[in-house]
Parts: sequence; C-alpha cells; structure tokens
Amino acid sequence: MGKELSDMTLEELWELFPIFLVEHDEAWRQQYEEIEGRLNELLSDCAVERVSHIGSTAVDGIRAKDIVDVMVELPSQSELEKAAERLERSGFTMMSDEDERISFNLGYTKDGFAEKVYHVHLRHVGDNDELYFRDYLNAHPQTAKEYETLKLRLWKRFEHDRDAYTEAKTEFIKAVTAKAREEYAGRY
Repeated sequence: MGKELSDMTLEELWELFPIFLVEHDEAWRQQYEEIEGRLNELLSDCAVERVSHIGSTAVDGIRAKDIVDVMVELPSQSELEKAAERLERSGFTMMSDEDERISFNLGYTKDGFAEKVYHVHLRHVGDNDELYFRDYLNAHPQTAKEYETLKLRLWKRFEHDRDAYTEAKTEFIKAVTAKAREEYAGRY
C-alpha cells in the first residue's frame, strides 16, 4: 500500500501528478456542468456570487491538462472560509490557502489521477482575471494557439515541477489579461 498524499513530499506529488497536455475534449464542458451543480448544492447556504469554468479546458480548441478548473466567487473572507469548510467536509483536498484565495482539488488519489479531476478556486468577487483571460483567448484564436504553443514548449521541461511551469506562463498570461481587461472593461 502506497503513502497517503498527505505524507508525500512535494517532489513525490509532482512525480505522481506530472504535467500532461491532451487534445481539447468537449467532455470538459459536461464535467464542468457536473461539478458546477455539485458545488451549487454543497455551497447552497453560502453567498456564492458566481461559479465559472476557467483555465485551458474552458478555451476552445487548445490542448490542456485533463483537469477542469472552476472559480467560485464569494463576497467576504467569512464566506470563503465557510465555503472552504463545506468543501473539505465533502472530500475536496485543500491545495493552498494564501492571499485571500483558497484552492482545492478533487480526483487526486494515492495511485494517481482519478478519471475526473477538478481544481476549485475560492475567490472574492472581482478577483477574477481568469475570466478575462478565458474570454480573450476564446475571442482571439491566434492568441489561444500562441498560448498552447508556449504550454507545449514548457510541458516536458517542467513535467515534474508545477510551480515552475505556472511561473513560466505568468508573463504571457499577465500581458493577455491586461489586453482583455481593456477590451472587456466592466464585463465582470
């Protein structure tokens, strides 16, 4: 029997859960709808403002990690904490809790990824750059392909280092998000 996830080092976790990119899959929309329904039910007594499909699985036609990212926007720190407590009690695993952002995963097992994997990001209302980034990529397919090319280039280099992979994409994401916030000012 293998170690529990909570007993693994970061390096062991990255080895068990490497970066991997797959062709765009229309099933991601259905998986998002499933988790959105579950989250709305679990958080029915929280002041959820919006639940959104974010990340590359929400962008048409590009490769992505086979992990559906979801953002849940809440109005206050107390609501974030209340929602976090509900998710933990329901089997979600906290990945991080910093800077008034709390992230969870579902579908990570001591044997690797489950069939369906989710990252759920609890945020304050308005802390939603990911929505602008997603919308911009969907409206600008050439920029989406540039992002995909960047991710493909970084994939093998950082296959077992998620932090470095994310950091290496940051400059591109910030530049596109700035354009998106200008183009879609006031959308969210």
